[in-house]
Formats: sequence, structure tokens, C-alpha cells
Amino acid sequence: MNNKAIIFIKNFSYTISSNLLSLIISTLVILLIPKLIGVENYGHWQLYLFYSSYVGFLQFGWNDGIYLRYGGREYQELNKGLFFSQFYMLVFMQLLIVSTIFTFLHLFPIEVSKIFIFQMTAICMLIVNVRYNLLYILQGTNRIREYARITMLDRILYFIIILILLIMGIRDYKLMIAADLAGKLISLFYAMYYCKDIVFQRFSTFYLSINETIKNTSVGVKLMFANIASVLIIGVIRFGIERSWDVSTFGKVSLTLSISNLMMLFINAVGLIVFPILRRTNEIQLPSIYEILRTLLMAMLFAILMLFYPLKETLSVWLPQYSDTLMYMAILFPMCIYEGKMSLLINTYLKTLRKEKLMLKINLTSLAISVLSTLITTIILKNLNLAILSIVIILAFRCALAEILLTKILGISIYKEILLESIMVVIFILLGWFFDSWVAFMMYGLSYVMYIFIKRKDIIGTIKNVKLLLKS
Repeated sequence: MNNKAIIFIKNFSYTISSNLLSLIISTLVILLIPKLIGVENYGHWQLYLFYSSYVGFLQFGWNDGIYLRYGGREYQELNKGLFFSQFYMLVFMQLLIVSTIFTFLHLFPIEVSKIFIFQMTAICMLIVNVRYNLLYILQGTNRIREYARITMLDRILYFIIILILLIMGIRDYKLMIAADLAGKLISLFYAMYYCKDIVFQRFSTFYLSINETIKNTSVGVKLMFANIASVLIIGVIRFGIERSWDVSTFGKVSLTLSISNLMMLFINAVGLIVFPILRRTNEIQLPSIYEILRTLLMAMLFAILMLFYPLKETLSVWLPQYSDTLMYMAILFPMCIYEGKMSLLINTYLKTLRKEKLMLKINLTSLAISVLSTLITTIILKNLNLAILSIVIILAFRCALAEILLTKILGISIYKEILLESIMVVIFILLGWFFDSWVAFMMYGLSYVMYIFIKRKDIIGTIKNVKLLLKS
């Protein structure tokens, strides 16, 4: 086994252990909080999480540009004085935005509960965007062990504080938001420790690196807008649900989305280490690596869908007050198929090939369809079933469009694979919606066996290629 393979396996183990812990904590939080704090409190908690998921966009592509421009380099090669200046310029900009948000909140008539949520979201923006400046540097330079430790610390502290609050009988969503911010803040200090040669320098080292900022933002802004559009594809529909139904319904649907997204933690774990490796890989090898990753990923993702059946039965017993919306898991669970493929494969390859503009076009097209769909399903028809179904349909469209355009660049044909995978997803949704869980489980298991049988030659060939790559 060569040195590259050993490094890959080590980094993979770090990210898997980190994300396994995050998965366990997220699962426990998803199971405990809605059970104990009540539907309305949970709705406010989900509203904070919803708003805070957009704060990364208020760094205007700065961190994204650093990630794209310096991804694949060694940490020791970086100009520490330049990154020191960039770090504190970003801190100043974020403080300015936070001050502006707090000022505007006192100028407009807004509900007291929402003012608090907006204020906490603004603080979250400051912490998260500054922390991600350092995390992107660590991730892009392949310091995955440090990256994993920082993210683990965040989730561990968050869970410990939440657990203490629940044991003490405290059910206030405001203190739970404070717990989330505390975990993020302490992990920021930990990130600063790992990047101390960047963060802690003499003030005389600082200079206004305007030209560098322009370069980073001009490169990163395309990726940032692509990410904004990507998040808004689901976000617009969630906004529509929040506006057309009450906060309790929003919280229930958000719970279902949270459960459906749990598996994305593992997918994102692999994506963290694939990008810097691909940036150092000869472009001639990219198509063959894509086929290897795709075959293994899809076989794994369709196997993961079988977890839906026991999970739904368990949650129906544990959270009976949410049973009316848990049925939507049958529709939303295949999100991990499309979001997983986009996150690990398509987006990683488009970043490697520096096709941020193409990413933006794909996501904007999908967002336009999402806006139209939201208007029809949540305002005109006011049909929650159709609104939720539209999420998966739009994600499937975006994934297919993006993969077709990417594989044209790579010189690969995947039309048959897309058709087969679409059939599998339709089978899963129909079985989950219309049949008893255990009957559906057996029928989907049979469908999966047939899928593996059809793909057996590709899977065997892929395993052989992986062995050859590890030996070379």
C-alpha cells in the first residue's frame, strides 16, 4: 500500500469517527428535544436552525475563494502574514454586519420571539464565518485530523450542555440556542489554537490586503451564490410552509427533513478528503476515479434507504405527537440519494475542474423551478403533500442535470444509470407511502437485490480497480 493510500485511510478514519459522533449526537438531539420541549418550542428552535443555516453566505464568498484557490497546497507553503491579515479583515467585516443587523432589528416592528432568534442568528454568523475561515484552510491543506477534532468538539460541547439543561428540567428553546452558540464559540478558539501561526502574530504584520480579498471574493462569490441557490432550493419550499402553515407544522416538517438528512453526515465526511486529493490528481485519471466512486456510492446509498423502515416504526412509538408528519419520511428519505451524489461526487468534481459558473447556472435553474413550485403548492393549492413531494422531484432534476453536464466534460455516459436509479427511488417512495412498513421493507429489499444483480459487473470491476489503486 503506497503512502497516498495510507494518508487517505487515516484521513478517512478521522472524518468517519468525527461524523459518526456527530451522527450519534444529532440523532439523540432529534429524538430528545422534540419529545421534551413541546411542539411550539421545537418550532422556534427549528426556526433558529433554519435561519442560521444561511449565515455562511454573509462572508460573500471570501472563505470559498480561499478554499478554491489554496485547496491542494501544503499548510507549510502558505504565506502566514497574508492569511493573518485576511483573517482579521474578515473578523472586522463580520462585526460590522452584526452591528448593522442589531440596529435594524430595533427600527422595525418584529415579534419579540423573532427578534431574539434574529439576534442569535447574527451572533452565530460572526462565530461560524470566522471559524470556517480557519476550517477551510485546514481542510484545503489536507489537515483533516485537526478539522475533525474541531468539529467533534463543537458537537460534544453542544450535546453536553443540552443534556444538562434537559436533566435540570429546563425546556426553554432560548437556552438551547445558547448551547449551540457556546459549542461553536469554544470550537472557534480551538481552531485558532491549531492555526496559531496565522491568528496570533504581531500587529505590525497586519496590512490591508485588498487585492487578495478581491481575488478571493471574485473566485469564491460564484461558488457562494451556487451554494445559496442550492440551499434555497429546499429553503424556499420551507419558507412557503412556514408562511402558509403555523410554526408547529413547520417544526414537524423540519423534524422529518432533519431525520432524512442524518445520513448526509457520512457523505460529507468523504467529500472533505476527496477534494484536496482530486486537486493533486492528474486530470486524465479523473473520469476513471469518478466511475469508481459513483458505483460504490450508489450501492451504499440504496442500502442506506432500508434503514427507513425500522426508523419510521421506532419514531412513531417514541414521538407519537409527530406521527402525522413522519409519513413524509417515505418521500423525503431519498433526498440522501440525490444530495449525497451532489455533495460527494458532482460538486467535488465541479470544484476540482473550477466549474463554479456551471454550478451556479445549474442551481439557479433548479431554484427557479423551486420558487414556481412553492407558489403553486403552498399558496395557490395550499397542499402540504405536494409541497413536500416537490422537494425530492426538484433535487432529482438538479442532480440529473448536473451529472449529465459533468459527465459530458469527463467523456462518460451515465443515462442508463440515471434511469435505473430513478426507478429505484420511485419504487421506494411508492412502497413507503402505500404499504405497511415491514411489507415495504421486504419488497424494497428484493428490489435492492435486483439492483445489485444488474450492477454486478460494474461493482466487481470497481472493487478490482480500487485494489489496483491502493497497490500503485
